[in-house]
Amino acid sequence: MFVSDAAVSRSRRTRIVARAEASILHADLDSFYAAVEQRDDPRLRGKPVIVGGGVVLAASYEAKALGVRTPMSSGQARRLCPQAIVVRPRVSAYAEASKAVFEIFHDTTPIVEGISIDEAFLDVSGLRRIAGEPAAIAQRLRAEVRDRVGLPISVGIARTKFLAKVASAVAKPDGLRLAPPDGELDFLHPLPVERLWGVGDVTARTLREHGITRVGQLAELGEGPLRAILGPAAARHLYALSWARDPRRVETGKRRRSIGAQRALGRRSRPPDEIEAYLHGLTDRLGRRLRAADRVCRTVVLRLRFDDFTRATRSRALAEATDHTETILHATRTLLAGAMPLIQVRGLTLIGLALTNLDNADVVQLTLPFEARASNTLDATLDDLRQRFGSAAVTRAALLNRGEGLSAPLLPD
Repeated sequence: MFVSDAAVSRSRRTRIVARAEASILHADLDSFYAAVEQRDDPRLRGKPVIVGGGVVLAASYEAKALGVRTPMSSGQARRLCPQAIVVRPRVSAYAEASKAVFEIFHDTTPIVEGISIDEAFLDVSGLRRIAGEPAAIAQRLRAEVRDRVGLPISVGIARTKFLAKVASAVAKPDGLRLAPPDGELDFLHPLPVERLWGVGDVTARTLREHGITRVGQLAELGEGPLRAILGPAAARHLYALSWARDPRRVETGKRRRSIGAQRALGRRSRPPDEIEAYLHGLTDRLGRRLRAADRVCRTVVLRLRFDDFTRATRSRALAEATDHTETILHATRTLLAGAMPLIQVRGLTLIGLALTNLDNADVVQLTLPFEARASNTLDATLDDLRQRFGSAAVTRAALLNRGEGLSAPLLPD
């Protein structure tokens, strides 16, 4: 029988098995934006704080205790918590705090996988002789973040990334939780199914309709019956997680596969030209980020949140990977035009744009006659002006008196 080289290669691959010890840390800053505001303004400490304008970007635990959540509208948050103190976001302060915290992460271990500006996975396996047990390392990390940056942080410890993230969520606020190898299922199975990655509101509702509210119930059901409820892909994924199976390593040096931006619109009805103007602003912002990172995108995704807080997405694949603003804008306008009848019926409270399937710009196939990308384009000129004089130095006429909206801080790519 003939066996291909590829099959032999696959058979020789080392199977990724669960590590013997709980040595993956998931470190997650607590209510990050709100905590920075409370750190920098002593008058806010111990009080319900909301960061945002038309929509809640972050809420302190004092506000969360009264039901305030993200991305709730500011009006709804005010009704739940009339005594809340609302502050405008300070993006530069959050970026600086994140940078300081990640320096501590990298001082702790060289194997750090940033997830967002306020959370990361850390692999501390192999550090026992020089740094002690993982729990002791986590305790020191939390103390250093508190002492050097002045922020609370929760840490979960487990053998897998998934379980470490669940443990940090259970530890909040400002806590530490270890899921020991011999007690993983005792820890995981009593938790609500919403703790599983991939279980959002819709999936949770479907599971509840079948009497499944706890992770242990899902695990006991089995993959076969679960497939009939959720489909094969979701069943396979959630069943594996329900038994704490997650073979992924903590990876460094990964570049993101997508970038996105969004703008909250509030509950007021918006005319089509205003919605399109905001979409233009999001396109300009993401185009600048693409070119600054020397990336190109292949797919454009439009994200919508309606007046009843339900959501919808529309996507369009591009003919070739690009960082050209007008090409991306043409695709986004086409998507918006197709969605406009639905928007007019259901209202719109948030519009978002994502550029996905990113590649490095220098690996894109050149088209005949094989000329390098021009550096004197309109996009390059506008990028240079905005870098020198600020993002608001040049703007589209449609955005005058409307602004570009908030640009959330991101991890370096």
